[in-house]
Amino acid sequence: MPIDRIWSYAPGSGHVEGRDLTGYTVVASDGTIGHVDRQADHFGMRHLVVDTGVWVFGRSVLVPVGVVTAVDAGNRRITVACTRGEVKAAPRFRTDSETMDPQYLTSVGEYYHSLPPRETSAT
Repeated sequence: MPIDRIWSYAPGSGHVEGRDLTGYTVVASDGTIGHVDRQADHFGMRHLVVDTGVWVFGRSVLVPVGVVTAVDAGNRRITVACTRGEVKAAPRFRTDSETMDPQYLTSVGEYYHSLPPRETSAT
């Protein structure tokens, strides 16, 4: 996958342009990560800020939309093509200002881009 694709929803993911995903549950291949706190598109780098609740010590994580494999509007659920551990190991998200920092966003994109590809399965 080209690096710029990490910031775009995959064709067939079920994403509908303009749909607010706030509150959707985010699920990795090995369990729930949390819920979408907000979505953003700064510098063409579309991403979700996911509140992990108590799972990662109450912190939020930034997830590029290119790892989204499915958006299920009926169940308000988003599936991503990575594990909980991979999300937890991503560059640490500390402040909202980082969503406006091209250098931070680039490091997040490079991290997720470097993950091994996974086969997508029907949910």
